[in-house]
Amino acid sequence: MLFYLKHAWDKQLIKGKTSAADLLDAIREGAVLRVRLKAMTVAVILGRLLPIMFGSGTGSEVMQQIAAPMIGGMITALLLSMFVIPSVYLLLRRPPR
Repeated sequence: MLFYLKHAWDKQLIKGKTSAADLLDAIREGAVLRVRLKAMTVAVILGRLLPIMFGSGTGSEVMQQIAAPMIGGMITALLLSMFVIPSVYLLLRRPPR
């Protein structure tokens, strides 16, 4: 995500746009490029982990204990990547007042 955000901001800087509104536009542009890739990755991994999580049979208790933190981690990584990282990037890169 940081690579996409930095690349979009660098494109704005080359154009000579350095205002806070231009930074927001760059963050939106960079984040949109990353959303599809991240969402597809998380969807595929969750698609494979959910049957393990809710399965039954021999050894399912052990596999559920492995799948539960992985599902939580994937959801947390998605939220972090989509909301927290762009917000922190905005706070760190915004022009001084």
